[in-house]
Amino acid sequence: MSKNADVTEFVALTPSAKVKAARHGWRAKCLQRLIRLDMPVPETLSLPVETVRAIAAGVMPDTAAMVAHFGEDFLVSVRSSPGNPEWGGPGTVLNVGMNDAMHRKLADSHGQEAADALYLRFVQSYAVHVARLDPDMFDAGPGPGALNEALAAFETEMEAPFPQDAARQLAEVLRSMARAWEGTTARLLREAKGAPPDAALGLLVQRMALGVGPGVCGSGTMQFVDSVTGMPRIMGRFRGQSQGRAAAQDTFFLTRDPRGGALEELAPAVFEELRHYGAICRKRLREEMQIEFTVEGGRVAVIDAVRVARSSRAAVKIAVALAEDEVISREDALLRVEPRALSELLHYQVDPRGPRDRFAIGIAASPGAAVGRIVFSATAAQASAARGEPCVLVRRETGPEDIRGMHAAVAVLTERGGMTSHAAVIARGLGLPCIVGCSDVQISWRDRSLRGPGGRMFHEGDQITVDGTNGEVLVGAAEMLEPALDDGFRTLLRWAETVCDIGIRANADTPDDARTARMFDADGIGLCRTEHMFFDEDRLTVMREMIFADTANDRRVALERLLPMQKADFSALFDIMAGQPVCIRLFDPPLHEFLPHDREGLRDLAEALGRPLSEVTRRVEALSEFNPMLGMRGVRLGVTVPEIYDMQARAIFEATVEASRRGAPVVPEVMIPLVSAAREVEIVKTRIDAVAAAVRTEMKADFAYRLGVMVETPRAALRAGEIAEHAHFLSFGTNDLTQMTYGLSRDDAGRFMSAYVNQHVYAEDPFHILDVEGVGELLLMGASRGKAARSDVTISVCGEHGGNPESIAFCRAAGFDYVSCSPFRVPVARLAAAHFALLAPRNRF
Repeated sequence: MSKNADVTEFVALTPSAKVKAARHGWRAKCLQRLIRLDMPVPETLSLPVETVRAIAAGVMPDTAAMVAHFGEDFLVSVRSSPGNPEWGGPGTVLNVGMNDAMHRKLADSHGQEAADALYLRFVQSYAVHVARLDPDMFDAGPGPGALNEALAAFETEMEAPFPQDAARQLAEVLRSMARAWEGTTARLLREAKGAPPDAALGLLVQRMALGVGPGVCGSGTMQFVDSVTGMPRIMGRFRGQSQGRAAAQDTFFLTRDPRGGALEELAPAVFEELRHYGAICRKRLREEMQIEFTVEGGRVAVIDAVRVARSSRAAVKIAVALAEDEVISREDALLRVEPRALSELLHYQVDPRGPRDRFAIGIAASPGAAVGRIVFSATAAQASAARGEPCVLVRRETGPEDIRGMHAAVAVLTERGGMTSHAAVIARGLGLPCIVGCSDVQISWRDRSLRGPGGRMFHEGDQITVDGTNGEVLVGAAEMLEPALDDGFRTLLRWAETVCDIGIRANADTPDDARTARMFDADGIGLCRTEHMFFDEDRLTVMREMIFADTANDRRVALERLLPMQKADFSALFDIMAGQPVCIRLFDPPLHEFLPHDREGLRDLAEALGRPLSEVTRRVEALSEFNPMLGMRGVRLGVTVPEIYDMQARAIFEATVEASRRGAPVVPEVMIPLVSAAREVEIVKTRIDAVAAAVRTEMKADFAYRLGVMVETPRAALRAGEIAEHAHFLSFGTNDLTQMTYGLSRDDAGRFMSAYVNQHVYAEDPFHILDVEGVGELLLMGASRGKAARSDVTISVCGEHGGNPESIAFCRAAGFDYVSCSPFRVPVARLAAAHFALLAPRNRF
């Protein structure tokens, strides 16, 4: 080891050498670990980051001392060693030190053909990557005269012979790699992969293991699990008479295979030695590793070992297997799986190993993939489902009237919308693959066609694949992977539940949603949106009759027909949840959403109601509002049209009594939406208490219920203390609360949100990740004021943010009791909460 201006130039990798990943890079540290495990790692020198920075600035290390360190027959490779393997780095340069004298020695020991190939490879690499000469002049493959032609071309272009001094060769290679790392393009590429602007590079100088010559020679990689499935499997290739991943004379499988020769047959001792090294890595490095190796004359050299690349399903399988084999702890296994990765396990996915013909790309709004035939309406989707034909519902954007079609479809594609648009939210709740904001496509209703970029045309009935995980629309039927809800997945979730310290409930509107919630072990239902129950065909007509009723008594008559339907809905939910909490939000949307607006729909409605078309048209126009999302909806309907909430409360309580008689006692949670004043809660609570008393008397049964408020207006957050005096729980509806705090429509914000985020107006899309500085301040204020007024009040979040890991971190740190999210996001939320519980203490109010 030598020093230059108080900077360590290099250090030999030995078991006791002071090597740190932050200073020498991940590859240097990994190689040292392999050396400590007594693996046959070729002699290696490590140049720390400060030395590499000095080289880039023009201060060269003592390369002559490095050459002397390796002694005679100096022949090395130079490899990059960044702080993180994901950051990339300059490519490896092999056979540094190759010159005429070394060429003659290798011809005597390894044969002329092998010596020529080694020398040619170095000349080509040096000319292109170090001297920066035209690659086309040096792309000839091995063959008679190829080496002499390359040497001559180099001398012609450089007006000097190919350098013969090993120390000079090494110095130029080091300089080239150090400067390549500092280049603008390289900086941008690694910063796109998450590297900090000042990310540093270490370099390694390693004695060459040639991989060519007499006997069994070559190079390859070996890993011991499948990168896609995570199942135990020996994978890789052995390339005979080759270096690194270059072209080889012969390529072998590793294990016996009917398709061709295998290393296991060619050199069984080498195969067993490598398998032994893999087992050592797994046990001692506590990870599944891919080993890069070279064989020379039957002797193995381990050049490198890297963490096996893996899909999300493989990551779960590997982590659980390592924990079950007691290689790592259960807590470590939990922390090794990224919470968002679980989304991919819950649905079918496009097989990454298959071909992909992408014709459009949009926003990946709901994960999973599905193959189906294009349909352009909810009616067509239902007809397709009735025929047993999977279909993809394609719309400019969806509305409440499309929910039936979404239930019938296997995937949804919309031209407009963002992560919190109607299509995205409903699709996530249903577990449907969904792409929104796909501006690459143009929909023609007249022709029932879909035009993609470049004029590619698709018509109703054509088959496409929607990849909601990556946001890609593919032509035809792509190859698929089935969901991975196996023992490994369930084991990981069970471990997560044991450490999770915040409740995880599901937003569930239907029995299917509730069953999904139970399947993922949700702690109950945190939000049941009752309005979705009214869009079925048999209920929609009755709902419209109620809207057109002229008196309160007429409304009650119509609602009495809906009562048994609502009661059946709630009974099914209570039975499925078997005593777990079920939070039911009372009717929320404006009434106009249940009415048609086109001429044909108005005519059909007039016929169904037996009223003149002109009267129906006037009534529909009278119900229209300038801004219906800020108009007559939520608790405002409960105050002005109280018969709706009366019917719903009766349905809830009658279902409660009957479900409790059949099974576990039920304590329903009744939630009032869009509250902004305590008086609204008092008015609704008085009527609901009266309904509860009537049901107790009529059914001769006692029951309890909890009344709460959905805090989704800024004023409700500010006046939470007054409101909490009348409520058992406060559940923050962060979707509407974000809309009202920002003055943004979540359905329209997608049109410009990317520009805002790119220009750092907002750090993130506030509808996707909770704005902890603005909306979060309202949550903290409302929660603290609510607790101050009523210490036993339950605090939760039931907006889409409830399934977002960053937002869960905020809610957990603030001491909230639970979050509620789409059923298919429950596993993600639980694992995220487990991560936070393992890594950070929790505060309480």
